[in-house]
Amino acid sequence: MYPIDTINGSLVNLRDFRPDDVADTLALVGDDRVTRWLSYDSRSHDQAAAMIEGAIQRAQAEPRMEYYLAITNKEDRMIGFGRLGLGGVKAAKLGYAIHADYWGHGYATDAARTLITYGFNTLQLHRITAAIGPENAASIAVAKRLGMQYEGHLRDHVYTNGAWRDSLLYSTLAHEWTANTAQP
Repeated sequence: MYPIDTINGSLVNLRDFRPDDVADTLALVGDDRVTRWLSYDSRSHDQAAAMIEGAIQRAQAEPRMEYYLAITNKEDRMIGFGRLGLGGVKAAKLGYAIHADYWGHGYATDAARTLITYGFNTLQLHRITAAIGPENAASIAVAKRLGMQYEGHLRDHVYTNGAWRDSLLYSTLAHEWTANTAQP
């Protein structure tokens, strides 16, 4: 399924990465305010370029095992990225990040909702999970707002910023999503 036509949310659109997304990606992955909440340390320009190149290559894989997409505002300005990493049987891991200048406006909630809906409706997934750092109150609020269920505490789950970090695991199932419709 390559390329992804634009997937429209209420506030944001999702699309495959393009080579010209490197600068906007660096604005995210090079910012300690953002990477503090991610599972990796801040990245350099060359590392950001490699991330984009890798995402573009993986988007062409058959079968496609990752939907790593640019999150854009309605003016097509890249303000974040989201990911559904497929694994297991009809399952995916959800991840997302929004540029710090755009926090607090509902973009993460809309992007996550749009990705989850795509995962269930288009990819026909059964289960989607999100592993969130315990101190990341904003992302925990997004998961709860979307009706994701808390499943447990993963100890020393990721190594980032020079230390092991726990994660809280949240999930939603296709029938829960359909029943809930996860509307704003």
